[in-house]
Parts: sequence; C-alpha cells; structure tokens
Amino acid sequence: MYKYIIRRVLVFIPMLFALTVIVFGLALLAPGDALTGQSLADPNVDPEVYEQQREALGLNDPIPVQYFRWISAAVQGDFGNSMVFNGRSVAELIEARFANTLYLGLFSLAITIIVAIPIGIYSARHPYSLLDYGATGFGFFGLSIPNFFFGLMAIYFLSIKLGWFPAQGTMSTPGLTGWEAFFNRLHHMFLPGITLGLAGTATYMRYMRSEVLDVLGSDYIRTARAKGMSERNVLYKHTLRNALIPIITLMGFEIGVLLSGAVITEQVFQYPGLGTLFLSSVTNRDYPVVMAIAMILGVLILIGNLLADIFYSIVDPRIRYD
Repeated sequence: MYKYIIRRVLVFIPMLFALTVIVFGLALLAPGDALTGQSLADPNVDPEVYEQQREALGLNDPIPVQYFRWISAAVQGDFGNSMVFNGRSVAELIEARFANTLYLGLFSLAITIIVAIPIGIYSARHPYSLLDYGATGFGFFGLSIPNFFFGLMAIYFLSIKLGWFPAQGTMSTPGLTGWEAFFNRLHHMFLPGITLGLAGTATYMRYMRSEVLDVLGSDYIRTARAKGMSERNVLYKHTLRNALIPIITLMGFEIGVLLSGAVITEQVFQYPGLGTLFLSSVTNRDYPVVMAIAMILGVLILIGNLLADIFYSIVDPRIRYD
C-alpha cells in the first residue's frame, strides 16, 4: 500500500505540471489584464502610467518567461501578490477564505451522505413504495434544477418569507466563540450547504438504490439468506460493503466538485469563500489569484482520487495494491 501511495504521489507531479501549463496559458491568452480594468475605470490617468506598471510587473514579457518565473516561485510556496487587492499576497487572500469554503464543502458532503445513503437503501429494500416514488421524483428534481436557481428560491422562501435562516454571510456577530460560534456558523451554512449538495444528494441516492438492488439479487446474497443469516447481517455485512464501491468512486471526485461548484453557490449567498474570490479574480483578471486557486482545486481532486483508491481496499478486501 505504501509503495502504491508513493507511486501515485509521484504521478501527481506531471499531472499538476500539465494543469499549470494549461491554466496559465488560457489565463494569459484571454484579452486584457488586471491593469486594463483600472484604465477603463479611470480614463483620466495617462495610459503611459499603466504601460510602465505592466513593464514593472513583467506582463510584457513572453508567456514562457512569465510561466517559468511563476512556477519557480510557486514550487517554493510563493504565489506572488494580487494585482487588484492592493498588492496583498495571494497566500494571505486564500488563507483568509479557504476555511470558509472547506467548512461549507464538508457540511454539504455530510448532508449528502446522511440523506442520500439511508434513503437509497430504503428505496432498494422497498421498491415501488411511496417513499421510493418520492425519492425518485426528488432525484430528477435535484439533477435537473440549476443550483443557483434553487439557491434563489431557498433565499426567497426560507430566509425572506419565513426568516428561518440568514441569506448571506458566515456569522451573525463577530467575536463569537465556542459552541455559540459553532452553531451560528452552521445556521449560516445551511442554505448554501443544501444548495451546493442538491445535485450530489440526488446522484448518490440514485446510485445507492441501483447498486443495492443489484447486489440484493446476487447469488451470494441468496446463499447467505438460505443459510439463515439475518436480514440485518445480509444488508450491512454483505450488501452494503459491495454497494458502496461506486459511491466511493463518486466521493473521490466530490471534494473538487464541491469546491469548484461553490463558485456559483457562494456568489448567490455572498458567502466569503474561495468561490467568491475566484469569480472576483476572473472578472478583474487577477491571474496570480486565479492560478493559485486552480492549483489548489487540482491538488484536492488528485488527493480525493487517491483516498478513493485507498478506501476501495478497505471496503473490498479482494482489492490489494502491491
């Protein structure tokens, strides 16, 4: 197992290198830069001033030169300074918001697992029941409705009309500590959390139902029942472990999907996380911030896939990595 993990980590290096080349190239090939927006916002400033700033920042250098300058600093943990946020370091900007996005992603994933897996199992054990039809309808609803539209409806009904949940922000009052801060944060994360996890919940539910139904019809399940094994042991000892394998595959991608999906969700709820920072940086052509966030998402997706492979061997003892 350890040798396999080391090999996978080594494979990450060329994959991340390819990711940086693609993202950096696309960013610099896009029209304009961070100073373009400033010059349009204040036409009274002499264009020569902005041209001198471009020269000082190295924006006029050839793309390969700019890339190798950036990558040589990035491998040392230096992602440079923002071109928009008053020259603040990119690491400082990301550090201030990363925790919010991570909490939101974990909260959304927890809701997805808690809701989807039990309902998927029940639907498989009681097919064509009332709850099964309801879960199927919810699944189609969750997969078809855009997240941003569901978020707007949630704000309108649950926040504006009923006043149950706040519509934006992370905490009601700064300076809260302990359990009060914990529950206040959960209260603010509920609406963006269910919005972010809507499609994932519907997907997990449908996959879980399908896999459990498939496993329940297997020969070894019929053999276990014929030997007198209780339904509880049949479900949790044999059925569930095999049915969870495709769910683990989905969860491997879910880390990156949740964080990247938070771009729109955070904007809808004005949630101060990486999503709003990324969208603002793209709009303002703040490419150092865009590159750093893209790198973080790429690393998290690769780590998620590695964890999925490790969990395979835990759930299915037949899988071994030599």
